[in-house]
Amino acid sequence: MVEALREIAIDADMPSRLAQVTEPAQAKLEVRNLSIAYGGTPALVGVNLEIQENEIFGIIGPANSGKTSFLKALNRMDMFNSDMQVSGEVFFNGRNVRQWRNVYALRSRIGVVFPLPVGLPMTVYDNVALAPRLSGITNKAELNEIVERCLSRAALWDEVKDRLNSLGSLLSGGQQQRLTIARALSQEPDLLMLDEFSIAVDPVTTMRIEDVLKELRKEMTIILVTNLTQQARRLADRTAFFLSGSCVEVGDTEALFTGQVEDTRTADYIAGRFG
Repeated sequence: MVEALREIAIDADMPSRLAQVTEPAQAKLEVRNLSIAYGGTPALVGVNLEIQENEIFGIIGPANSGKTSFLKALNRMDMFNSDMQVSGEVFFNGRNVRQWRNVYALRSRIGVVFPLPVGLPMTVYDNVALAPRLSGITNKAELNEIVERCLSRAALWDEVKDRLNSLGSLLSGGQQQRLTIARALSQEPDLLMLDEFSIAVDPVTTMRIEDVLKELRKEMTIILVTNLTQQARRLADRTAFFLSGSCVEVGDTEALFTGQVEDTRTADYIAGRFG
């Protein structure tokens, strides 16, 4: 009888104990054996890594290590370059990006900001309102709200709110870079990729954008390609080191920067011994 009661007690406790068991979180982005070549010349070979929800994932490495090519493959920008050949698999929210029939819908979920800001030849307002309009939003009040929200999130609203009807191309370089970020945010991406955004931006604006990214990580996942190793240290939760078309290693950012590396080349690059 005692043994039977014990078994009943165990069974009764089973649901509560099972409730404590949680499934491992699915990676936001999973890259499997990704390789990229241009006209047969390898640019990236056999990259495998995972990027988690709401993390800032840094990518560092010298020029021509495959960092930008990696970003382009994630939202299928290779379709714009007939010489770019991509193999391997990329899963975004568990779905193979190569199986998305609507590539434009994919790119609205995976936004990208490249190094040099490109303001579209239209007003500041229209730069941000373009994507919402293309998605079918026509209500002026709703568009106004989107424009203000995105410019605010990009730390630009206070500087341009009185000249929304001016050409975006007339803004300063740093303002245009933030306008580009606002335009990317107008599509409400799940994943935002930034490729060396600091190149054309002054140090003060760089710090402002870094503060923006820290806030945005609460809402989305961010991939940050940077040629400034200390920027990766300030912002990234984890960092990947790319070199000569390979992902040498991925690790906790602070661990990598304090010498806890698997490959001495990572430590040498971080220390500025090459690159």
